[in-house]
Amino acid sequence: MTDFKKSVIYQIYPKSFKDTNGDGLGDLKGVTQKLDYLKFLGVDYIWLTPFYISPQKDNGYDVADYRSVDPKFGTMEDLEELIQEGDKRGIGIMLDMVFNHTSTEHQWFQRALQGDKRYKEYYIFRDPKDGKEPTNWLSKFGGSAWEYVPQYNQYYLHLFDVSQADLNWENIEVRKEIYDIVNFWIDKGVKGFRFDVINLISKPEKMEDDHLGDGRRFYTDGPKIHQYLKELNANTFGKRDDIVTVGEMSSTTVEHCIKYSNPEEKELSMVFNFHHLKVDYKNGDKWSDQDFDFLALKGILNHWQREMERGNGWSALFWCNHDQPRIVSRFGDDKEYWKESAKMLATAIHLLRGTPYIYQGEEIGMTNPYFDRIHQYRDVESINYYGILKEQGKDEKDIIKTLQRKSRDNSRTPMQWDDSLNGGFSTGNPWIEVNSNYKEINVDKALRDPDSIFYYYQKLIRLRKEMDIIAYGSFIPILEEHPKIFSYLRSWKGEKLLVVNNFYKEETLFQLPQGYEFVGYDSKVLISNYDNPPKNPDRFSLRPYESVVFHLVKKGE
Repeated sequence: MTDFKKSVIYQIYPKSFKDTNGDGLGDLKGVTQKLDYLKFLGVDYIWLTPFYISPQKDNGYDVADYRSVDPKFGTMEDLEELIQEGDKRGIGIMLDMVFNHTSTEHQWFQRALQGDKRYKEYYIFRDPKDGKEPTNWLSKFGGSAWEYVPQYNQYYLHLFDVSQADLNWENIEVRKEIYDIVNFWIDKGVKGFRFDVINLISKPEKMEDDHLGDGRRFYTDGPKIHQYLKELNANTFGKRDDIVTVGEMSSTTVEHCIKYSNPEEKELSMVFNFHHLKVDYKNGDKWSDQDFDFLALKGILNHWQREMERGNGWSALFWCNHDQPRIVSRFGDDKEYWKESAKMLATAIHLLRGTPYIYQGEEIGMTNPYFDRIHQYRDVESINYYGILKEQGKDEKDIIKTLQRKSRDNSRTPMQWDDSLNGGFSTGNPWIEVNSNYKEINVDKALRDPDSIFYYYQKLIRLRKEMDIIAYGSFIPILEEHPKIFSYLRSWKGEKLLVVNNFYKEETLFQLPQGYEFVGYDSKVLISNYDNPPKNPDRFSLRPYESVVFHLVKKGE
């Protein structure tokens, strides 16, 4: 059985990874071409975001055919070759499964619109209430979550874009279709699944207005969610012991996440939650231009680490994905202390209890592109919000400044392979502009610099495989109220790790609190992002964005 606790997963957004045919869009052949690079980095799985046939209203998360490869990305043969070539290198392919909703262009929805009663019941149609929407729920992309269909005088539910109709999981026929899709891909040799917003699939039977919020409290971690996941497990991947699963959990709770990922529950291997990436939202508003709240960040990470361990749950550890800004621009310093802060952030997340995820380009320190004109943006959410904020009379400069920090396009600019045209991503015209810093930040340059961010990530990945304490050790937070340092202990069978990270460019003093003295332990520095790191784990000065990890072993062991 694959030990996902010692694994590291690399996320690829194929559209922006590597283009092999010059059409400006990354493709599956491009992923296969770069497998040796990923093998050299040391990752165990590649998670591919959706490449299925799709109208691309939401970058492929609006799926029109779950058993297909969109010709933009290649062919089914290309995918089969990628799976086989990955296998040869010990890299499993993990697919993204979008089962909360389908594209309205999916044949199921099209047949529903044509009057086929069976397929209409695959979706959530409701009668109007007082001539208006059935409830006041809002779409996560802005506006109502309901869309009117005149021929039925009914509305269908779409928690996301109007082109993404929510599936009716109450219907056993829908669930069986989903099991068939998952099993189809298992038979193709896929070794993992990432389930998109999977905790939203269970809707309440009776739908009512939300007078406190946007409706999410009624369908998040909904009434039958655990039943549905147990059934999905039993009918598909649960029959195998070599498949890793992760659920993306939107606005979830730690109690539910324990249940989703505790092996005894037989639901999923692990879960993503996003609470730690909302610490730069002002009053819950993503579109606010403010610095992150460091104490809130620490508090959330510490709480989830402690609670998930207590409940025998398992977390996906991550800073970045295709929906989030680049972490070195967000919580680090992408100018003066670019290399130091990128390495510090890597240390802070990789040595926690959980399975780390690396998003393409993170391992070379890719930054936000700082696009300063709206026509450079491609993301539907960003363009929608630009329109909404313009209507509200907000200043163009302020809107762009917010997009520069928060847009999902920050992580979607093409992978920077070398200093040639378009950063080596494509010989054509890229679908979105390449970050202008590609000559300074690229894979080729990173591989030639022994002190690069790349080799630091490579070492963190190797340490997780070599040291049981990283995969299995317990987690103890320390200095929880310190305004600049994120620090914790890992403990396992007579050894400890002391992980100390300075999140700021000012120097600061680390002092081990009383009660944590390492009497009777030998200590050595395991990894650090500066030369000549401190020698004594009890008290030392931290330089800007310094990160140091001490390995402590009981004398005589």
